[in-house]
Amino acid sequence: MAKAPKESRPTAAVVLDTRRQKLDGTYPLRLRVTYQRERKYYSIKLTDLTQTEWDKLSGERLRDDKLREIRDKIKTYESDADSVLKDMDRFTFARFEKLYFDDHTTDASQKAQDVYHAFEEQIKRLSQQGSASTASIYQTTLNSLKAFKPRLRFEEITPTFLEKYDDYLTSRGKSVTTVSIYLRNIRTMVNAAKAKGLIAANEYPFGKNRYEVPAARNVKKALTLAEIEKIYHYQTETGSIADRAKDFWFFSYLCNGINVKDICRLRWKDIDGDRVSFIRAKTARTKRRNQKAVVVILTDVARAILDKWANKQQTPDGYVFPILPADVTPQRERELVQYLTRSINKYVGRIAIELGIDKPVTTYTARHSFSTVLKRSGAPIEFISESLGHHDLRTTENYLDSFEDDVKRQYANNLLNFKS
Repeated sequence: MAKAPKESRPTAAVVLDTRRQKLDGTYPLRLRVTYQRERKYYSIKLTDLTQTEWDKLSGERLRDDKLREIRDKIKTYESDADSVLKDMDRFTFARFEKLYFDDHTTDASQKAQDVYHAFEEQIKRLSQQGSASTASIYQTTLNSLKAFKPRLRFEEITPTFLEKYDDYLTSRGKSVTTVSIYLRNIRTMVNAAKAKGLIAANEYPFGKNRYEVPAARNVKKALTLAEIEKIYHYQTETGSIADRAKDFWFFSYLCNGINVKDICRLRWKDIDGDRVSFIRAKTARTKRRNQKAVVVILTDVARAILDKWANKQQTPDGYVFPILPADVTPQRERELVQYLTRSINKYVGRIAIELGIDKPVTTYTARHSFSTVLKRSGAPIEFISESLGHHDLRTTENYLDSFEDDVKRQYANNLLNFKS
């Protein structure tokens, strides 16, 4: 088979990738392959350099031993790439990657120590399981970590590293909640590495006297009954987007604070008379055995909302509400759930503002308000925990912790509540 014309043949060269400067002022060295005006950059195992150091590599009298070693390695990378390209009768980037990197990938033990490889595997698993939202959160964490440190091994995750990463996130305006999420995701990956024997017990970076993941302080999100009553009596045009948003907010509130994803996933077989039973999507894919379903008793109002917006065709496996198509993919499901959530938050938020309610009113508020109203009515915490679908009372106690200030204030005022 004839070789490709010279002008159309692919070329390879190690270059200083100046598209994004790192915090220490250096840039990564990458193998750049060019073919028919298309370029791809590949990570290689070479020390990052400043622009000045890179410029020195082309000098005839290079006295710096480190730079001389890097220059020699660059020649090796380029020579190996050229050999692969010359042997290819038909070039594609995918074929080049396989032929070239099969000889340049790290061995199994090195790959196991690669934190980012572990993250990518976790993201792949979550995506395959249909947990698109969780996969997205891990991807965001991975992107953030790579911006902080382009390469990372598990042995490098020390309390000092975690403190520096915490400071890095905080300095960029990340909230305590975001910092907590990112660090908990890292802890999950470290725990998995520890279980595989990649990290010794004395090297474990989390815990007391080491690094402790910051706990996001709950912000009061619940509404009072008086505020809920105002929203309930607010008139919306029947069948409008605002009408649907208000109805779905109240459906969540009246049905144990059910979240939007679980509303979208409800099927007719989950309903038996005035009883709705479902497994929360958040816990459906965990490895807990004998998962306990959340049981909701439909009130007349909740039933009226259901009847108003439900699919007219009622098959056991069919969705109750016309939100998700039957063959929905995890990614599309995530998009549709987010769209409905934003719609509810937008229109119910506007209603709250119009009514003078000085609190953010969202789908999350509906869940908190459900549990708070139960608590204030004297319901046992065990009942609230079961209604919310929590598996641990401590989760419920932490969940309700932010609803104590108004009670404390009431008791404090009673200290001087003298009778006339």
